[in-house]
Amino acid sequence: MNATEILRFALRGLSANKLRSVLTMLGILIGVAAVILLVAVGNGSAQAIADRISALGTNTLTVMSTSRGSSSGGGLSLKVAEALQDPVLAPDVRSVSPVVSTSATLTYEGSDHDVSSFVGTTPDWFGASNFPVGSGALFTADDEAQARRVVVIGQTVAEELFAGTDPVGLQVTVGGALFTIVGVLDEKSSSGFSDSNDTAVAPISAVRQVLAGYGALSSILVEARDSDRVDAAETEIATILDQKMPASSDGTTAYRIQNAAQLLETQTETADTFTTLLGAVAAISLLVGGIGITNIMLVTVTERTREIGIRKALGAPRRVVLSQFLIEATLLSVIGGGLGVAAALIGSRFAIVGVQPVIVPSSVALSLGVSVLIGLFFGGLPAARAARLRPIDALRYE
Repeated sequence: MNATEILRFALRGLSANKLRSVLTMLGILIGVAAVILLVAVGNGSAQAIADRISALGTNTLTVMSTSRGSSSGGGLSLKVAEALQDPVLAPDVRSVSPVVSTSATLTYEGSDHDVSSFVGTTPDWFGASNFPVGSGALFTADDEAQARRVVVIGQTVAEELFAGTDPVGLQVTVGGALFTIVGVLDEKSSSGFSDSNDTAVAPISAVRQVLAGYGALSSILVEARDSDRVDAAETEIATILDQKMPASSDGTTAYRIQNAAQLLETQTETADTFTTLLGAVAAISLLVGGIGITNIMLVTVTERTREIGIRKALGAPRRVVLSQFLIEATLLSVIGGGLGVAAALIGSRFAIVGVQPVIVPSSVALSLGVSVLIGLFFGGLPAARAARLRPIDALRYE
């Protein structure tokens, strides 16, 4: 009996119990689809985080206070920000942007929109944080010096309050004061967990005057002259901060410096671990599907004992019987695996828990390979049992 005939007998055996075969393939389908999709979700999440951090610029440093004190009590202040702009002590620093961030409600003609990130800063912030203007203009250093109530809004704010209308030149009410919109930022990609476009940026002097008060700064954004000089710039600003913000009596530093490049590396490592964990959890469902194949094939061998006895009595060698049942088990896993890949590709077109999945080709190849191995491995025991049956015992089986 050649390979074609063995394959034809295997297909006939599967079609004899269509519902059973479909349910068995469904277990493999779910396992393969789960592995591919969960790895894709982990990869998509990692890519979104990397894109967001990279969009901020890998040559930036963020200085944050480790205490909640006021500026006079050791917190970040404008004087500290000005000290970091020393061309002698910090030659590798290109720009320094003090930042005050708060939440606010923007109102326009009776419509309200809550902005979680209302930023008060200086014009240098836009270049350092890679936030270019899409329409209109950015506010200027003179606007900041004069505490003019002007604001640049993100795309989400523009769509929520000014759908179909150019917002540049219009006024919104923020904290009981009128702010004139001078520009709209370019649209930025979001991580899925937060909307980068749901923001508003105004001169820090105006924001402190109307919303935030004159306490400590939220942070200071420092831009290095080049991505290769970030570590040097970090050392320089740390030296200045040690003078301006001395450590407490117990040795605890009063500030923390966040390096965007190091943050990107850490987040990437964390995301890779998360993706591996998701893939491992999903692989359990593949194992369960393999156990299902063993169970179904054992039942099939038991039901077809007399058929096996007749075939062996007519001269079918042991390898033919073994091959037939191995092929049946492998076909179940391969067809189920192929359908699982198709289901995963369709599912990846939709956002899952706010993340757009990114299919990893290696996970597709690995899942299909594992599904074939599952058919061979878990189908081996039932196939061997069928091949070992003695014709006389099989023919006597009721």
